[in-house]
Amino acid sequence: MIPRIALTPGEPAGIGPELVVKLAQQGSAAQLVAIADPALLRQAAINTHLPLQLLPFGPQSPVLGTPPGSLYVQAVPMAEPGLPGVLNTANAPYVLKTLKIATQGCLSRHFDALVTGPVHKGVINDAGTPFSGHTEFLARQAGVGQVVMMLAAKGLRVALATTHLPLKDVSTAITGPHLEQVIGILHQGLRTQFCIDSPRIGVCGLNPHAGEGGHLGREELEIIEPALTRLRTQGFHLIGPLPADTLFTPPQLARCDAVLAMYHDQGLPVLKFKGFGSAVNITLGLPFIRTSVDHGTALDIAGSGNASSGSLMAALSEAIQLAKQHKHE
Repeated sequence: MIPRIALTPGEPAGIGPELVVKLAQQGSAAQLVAIADPALLRQAAINTHLPLQLLPFGPQSPVLGTPPGSLYVQAVPMAEPGLPGVLNTANAPYVLKTLKIATQGCLSRHFDALVTGPVHKGVINDAGTPFSGHTEFLARQAGVGQVVMMLAAKGLRVALATTHLPLKDVSTAITGPHLEQVIGILHQGLRTQFCIDSPRIGVCGLNPHAGEGGHLGREELEIIEPALTRLRTQGFHLIGPLPADTLFTPPQLARCDAVLAMYHDQGLPVLKFKGFGSAVNITLGLPFIRTSVDHGTALDIAGSGNASSGSLMAALSEAIQLAKQHKHE
């Protein structure tokens, strides 16, 4: 079985295009299809002094492996030529179009999975399109009300109850129904995608010391603990809520298959400290497989050829493994 994987390089001024070119050098048993402007990929190959052959692709094309130094490409033209490190709002619609095409390809089963390079949220918003991140955008494109962002590194999985929100809005966003929905998606994803029959999920509190019995905040007492109690009656194996500085210690992590953090910067600094450059971002709850890198656009080194492709390679490896497992089922 040869999976067909869609690749979106992301922000054209960032390191995404050169990472895709580096990824292409090793070849793949999967068919790797870049949804991108061919001129952008050719320029990235020139900048990195690497060979690149672009092979034509159509949804009805045979499903073949990818030879070393090659990529299949579904051409999407940019509005203006891109310069490494220089953001251009004119190309923001191009970035979104690549994601829309890739999403539709996954929904129509032309692709078995989607692997995304880093986008720049600021330039998309500056171009006039409200955009809080890949996770939320892909959910809307797929018509899904709720998805869960989870990052995985060796020995650690961290999911988020809220994603790209200002810190002042987090408490309001954490409600009992929302937590139950998020934990349900996480539980199902661990079972179906990671083959864990009875997932053990560690749940962080929102406040320092998990609220210190209500003295440092009452969200744990009034929202989080009641939600966990309701889910436990349905057979969920939940640990917590525990203070984040307690839960992210080796003895506690050994009890968990995944950790649910209440907000972005509660969980991801720990994950990235452990596995930056080799961690994978996985979206749970979509009707297709999506993985991504664990880093941003790195405009300061774009075009230099110095960017590490480790996280993109890990994201591709995870996507291929999940796609094969899904097809086998």
